[in-house]
Amino acid sequence: MLLVNTIRDHFETVLEGLQKRNFPHAEAALHQVLELDKNRKETQVERDRLQAESNSTSKEIGALLREGKKEEAEKIKSRTTEIKEQIKLLEDTYSNYEEDLKQLLYTLPNVPHYSVPSGKSADDNEIVFEHGEIPELFEGKLPHWELIKKYDIIDFDLGVKIAGAGFPVYKGRGARLQRALINFFLDEAIKAGFIEIQPPILVNEDSGYGTGQLPDKEGQMYEATADKLYLIPTGEVPITNLYRDVILNEVELPIMNVGHTPCFRREAGSWGAHVRGLNRLHQFDKVEIVQVVHPDKSYEVLEEMSQYVQGLLQKLELPYRVLRLCGGDMGFTSALTYDMEVYSAGQDRWLEVSSVSNFETYQANRLKLRFRGEDKKPQLAHTLNGSALALPRIVAAILENNQIEDGINMPKVLIPYLGFDMI
Repeated sequence: MLLVNTIRDHFETVLEGLQKRNFPHAEAALHQVLELDKNRKETQVERDRLQAESNSTSKEIGALLREGKKEEAEKIKSRTTEIKEQIKLLEDTYSNYEEDLKQLLYTLPNVPHYSVPSGKSADDNEIVFEHGEIPELFEGKLPHWELIKKYDIIDFDLGVKIAGAGFPVYKGRGARLQRALINFFLDEAIKAGFIEIQPPILVNEDSGYGTGQLPDKEGQMYEATADKLYLIPTGEVPITNLYRDVILNEVELPIMNVGHTPCFRREAGSWGAHVRGLNRLHQFDKVEIVQVVHPDKSYEVLEEMSQYVQGLLQKLELPYRVLRLCGGDMGFTSALTYDMEVYSAGQDRWLEVSSVSNFETYQANRLKLRFRGEDKKPQLAHTLNGSALALPRIVAAILENNQIEDGINMPKVLIPYLGFDMI
């Protein structure tokens, strides 16, 4: 979440950033933050003053009792009782101000990086790079939801029977393609220096608040209500929360983690061809990369992570483009996000397959994730994460782009993992 000091010291910059996001009533919300903080501090000052008076009065009472002046001591004791009652009221008031301030800060999104373009929707995102040739397929090409039926590799009807819409069953070579992609993505990340993590796929409320899924995305997560746990919407949540309430040493940075998890999202989106088949699911697999870095290095690392994900797409021989998201389309917690989209030739459209984001101190402030430099003074780290990669739309693009009249060729880089070169 945003730091109160940042809002106070850079009010106009923060306001412009929230307006770039089209955040409603931004100026009023920021003024409310400063007012609550002012009230909180004034309450703390008065509480500390009374505490000092209480300490002084206690010493005075002790001195009087030692001198045998019991009657005078008793008179002062009544003032001590009064002070303690006032302190208790001030402590309650302080706690209320602090809680109100925290809840208000939870509602404010991150301030976009200066390079984030203005805009209200995905139509305003900026294309910064394109790679590869759009495949020219034979007449009669099929979208992946027809291909999976033709070759019996993914079954949505069985998924509906078992769980409901948006929960596909992968079969035979479809299941092996899933496993091959997961192993390929993990192996590539490990070669790049990431440490593999296998985290829980259920998280508690503190973890949801730590990375910003709560309270912003509460309705999008599946909840195990009896235990107040949530099924993760992304591996970012448990992996980043490994470092909640941690003070690192600067020499430990950067921390580079990778993990494969299933992901669960209640909101599967609207109806229509753009969300058919694998385009949007309630459950899907994803390999996630997470970094904790020094603030001076985070934008350099963001570019490196973008290049890394692009390298995966190149090895899979998929045409792709890179978008810099506009203020109105970027995630709540992000300061700058690059989306990678692959071209899916069976549908003749671009599909988002990865987001790579720098959160600056936004998550670290919620997580209390800090590091000590040479001066030994703790400061907030920067956190980043990226999909490397999400499987469903990658599978859709591989199936569609590589289809021929009597089968589907597999990318060369996957053949050692698959044990076959065609479906």
